Amino acid sequence: MADAEMVIQIWSPARGAALTALAQEAGWTAGEVRAGFGADAAIAVVDADSGAAAEAIIATSRAPVLLVLARDPAPATLDLFYEAGATQVAAIGDAGEGFVQALRFAERSLARPTRDRRGARSSGSRSAARWIAAQLASGGSLTVIHIALLRFDLVNIAHGRSMSTKLADAAERRIAAQVSALADEDGLVARVPGAGIIAAVAGPVERAILLAARIEEALASPLRVGDAQAAVGTRIGIAGARPGDTPAALIARAASEPPSDMAALAPASADDGEGMEALAVDIHGALSRGEVRVRFQPQATIDTNTLVGVEALARWDHPRLGWLGAQTLLAAAERAGLSLALSDHIQREVLECASAWPAALSSLRLSLNLTAADLARPNFAEAFLAYVDASGFPRGRLTLEVTETGLMANLDAAATLLAELRGAGCRVAIDDFGTGYSSLAYLKALPVDYLKIDKALAQDIVGSDRDRVVVRGAIDMARSLGIAVIAEGVETEEQRVLLAAAGCAVYQGYLYAEPLDEAALLALAEAQG
Repeated sequence: MADAEMVIQIWSPARGAALTALAQEAGWTAGEVRAGFGADAAIAVVDADSGAAAEAIIATSRAPVLLVLARDPAPATLDLFYEAGATQVAAIGDAGEGFVQALRFAERSLARPTRDRRGARSSGSRSAARWIAAQLASGGSLTVIHIALLRFDLVNIAHGRSMSTKLADAAERRIAAQVSALADEDGLVARVPGAGIIAAVAGPVERAILLAARIEEALASPLRVGDAQAAVGTRIGIAGARPGDTPAALIARAASEPPSDMAALAPASADDGEGMEALAVDIHGALSRGEVRVRFQPQATIDTNTLVGVEALARWDHPRLGWLGAQTLLAAAERAGLSLALSDHIQREVLECASAWPAALSSLRLSLNLTAADLARPNFAEAFLAYVDASGFPRGRLTLEVTETGLMANLDAAATLLAELRGAGCRVAIDDFGTGYSSLAYLKALPVDYLKIDKALAQDIVGSDRDRVVVRGAIDMARSLGIAVIAEGVETEEQRVLLAAAGCAVYQGYLYAEPLDEAALLALAEAQG
């Protein structure tokens, strides 16, 4: 009998012989390939077409690496297998190439740290370090992606302490699936001390950046643990190998690099007390329970009061506190480390809703806010445009709004990203203009179509002479650069008239309409005919 570390066992009543032959042809000569299933497998190959039986086998297996086979399974089906404990998924193509690649990845993955079904951590962390050291010694390109899983203290409060370990396992499986799909034999996944996981990738850095984006997207949706769902916050850092690096130094640098989600992890401050911390706990279930809703703030031409567009706004229908505004919602998500998950949720909700609008709304422009965390994501433009196209909403009717504070971290990178989005057909607006301190730099450096002057600045139009000079100066400056001006927070007819005279093109605010749900927005559009 072969050593237990060298056994592949295949559970596939319908295709067992064919898969055994493929495994042998793939060069598995180090050990033994068996049909059937036992307890001494190093790699367990389970056919997803076995349905519930496959899930049971996966859940009870003691093999550290599992491979589930399916032909183009639905995402919901994949989640069942991932949560049962599968680490790789391969489609059985006509030539078996997907199976062969995944099998090779599984074989290489035997060296990576894993947690078996009994909950005992293996001693493979040294193997992971040796793999990284070997890559460094070879002189080739190597990139480490550090994925920090955030605020598990809040997960413990919201779901119970045992949930943290299960969520970390589920997150690792999703990460491993992305590494398997993109990096095959050139990647490695390992746990690191604390709530962290690394993915090490050999080869071009561009591949590592794409992998980081896919990992981020894979972790943005809630993780399933049994019948429960929970979202986890993530911060992702990326570091490339440098001459003289050790594995520990490279991993440490990846963990300390500016993350893709600049979530605030400090304890609650004195001014918000325990209230925000409690909301941060609540928001873990808010996304999956459908409590985050979308409202639409109508925008009208300032001279004729004609409805021309809407800004999508998020609201939280809290079960105890009632409706909470976007500022509170975003602050709670940031405290919980769920900024990216919330942003993805809102973007998908808005695009799905707007793509199905009836004829009365079919000519409206749609404004969607992007956060600082969005702008920092690797390959964000590519992923976001894919969302837009999949929804069916026309790029040409979409305006993407960014705030001054969201641009402060890296103006050059923001300019490149916004130029890419604008070149793809979207329009770009600077939101809350007048609240920052370097507005002129933004107008000079960024590809901007619209300038939205902040509510406080817009309302200054009825203030002192000096106030009016500042407001008119901002409007004149934008118009001289070919940028249309939108006034926010207009509440009185006097404000509207003076802003129109100063050169504003569009306005929004309670004078025209409050944020509306889809039914009320449709009624407004139909009333204007």
